[in-house]
Amino acid sequence: MSPRTRAADALGKVTGRALGPYQSAVIRIGFAGTWLLFLLREFPNRHELYGPEGPWSWPLAERLVAGNHAFTALLWTDGNLWFELVYALAVLSGVALLVGWHARAASAVFMIGVLSLQNRSVFMGDGGDNVIHLMAMYLVLTRCAQVWSLDARRSARARAAGAPLPAGRAGPWLWAVLGAALLAATAAGKLTDGWLAVFAVLWAVQGLWWLAERYDPRGEGRALLDVVANLLHNAGMLVIMAEVCLIYATAGWYKIQGSRWQDGTALYYPLNLDYFSPWPALSSLLGSSGVVVLLLTYGTVAVQVAFPFTLFNRRVKNVLLAVMMLEHAGIAVLLGLPFFSLAMIAADAVFLPTAFLVWTAARLPRLSGRAGTERTGAGRRWRGDVPAPGA
Repeated sequence: MSPRTRAADALGKVTGRALGPYQSAVIRIGFAGTWLLFLLREFPNRHELYGPEGPWSWPLAERLVAGNHAFTALLWTDGNLWFELVYALAVLSGVALLVGWHARAASAVFMIGVLSLQNRSVFMGDGGDNVIHLMAMYLVLTRCAQVWSLDARRSARARAAGAPLPAGRAGPWLWAVLGAALLAATAAGKLTDGWLAVFAVLWAVQGLWWLAERYDPRGEGRALLDVVANLLHNAGMLVIMAEVCLIYATAGWYKIQGSRWQDGTALYYPLNLDYFSPWPALSSLLGSSGVVVLLLTYGTVAVQVAFPFTLFNRRVKNVLLAVMMLEHAGIAVLLGLPFFSLAMIAADAVFLPTAFLVWTAARLPRLSGRAGTERTGAGRRWRGDVPAPGA
């Protein structure tokens, strides 16, 4: 095969379909679920974390945002009613993205909710919030609702009936409401030029998709939108994978430079801090063994440094990926950082094999029962397994 033919095949693969539909769906579910659980858990403490009367005062937040040009809708007004509306919007967008309901619009609103809360109080978090912050922006680029979503189920029903792919009844209303909100924010001068351009493009794309699905579902306009969406999706997935590798590589190499990591005692200290000891007896048991502390400390560094290089070998990568996920599960239990661990496990899921994801989903009786199952030559699969072109 000539180099020109190989290049043409690669280009056709990148533009012809959105790669990794199952991985993007797991990322969508993982990050939306993690953020939603965090918001619900901290609901009684929301005013202290992100409210107008929180420790990170309004003037301090304004000064910081004026310097770094970050986006947060919570600084538009200091009223409690506005804060409650933004918090409720963040919760509802998390639910919508979790179930994949109009995921294109839901991902944009989800990003707005994440940025609004986190940029209002930048020191509230445990490290996992930084990962969610980045992934919320990357998810906007992806077609993350091709499988395991309400959008995929709606598309599957339309294909089974031989009808055009439906745009959904709520699509025009979402487009109109978001457009009105964008217009009001622009008229009030709340958006900088950069963020205004970002939101205007997202809103225009939402409208173009609805028009194409409604009036030209099989025409050239819809085909062009598919090509552009596939390119953005594949680029977004590549960025997500690169981001995960960068996180582990930098974490591992910085640990190597620390004296406590070099002598193998780094894990001893958090195990003996009350703040990081939700199970004092278990932490004391592990911390009392010098061999266990040494192995866990060196093992953590070795796994993080080695992971980016294992991507060249599928079997080694899968083994190390399982070890890393177990490590984060241990961090959640031992150090009391469940949301940090959930965020990192969701990020790691981008490297999970497709066969494993399909096999696992087929053996989740509750989820399979809701979506409906059907017999295939390979076993039982979701009816929403076939990627939805418009997702």
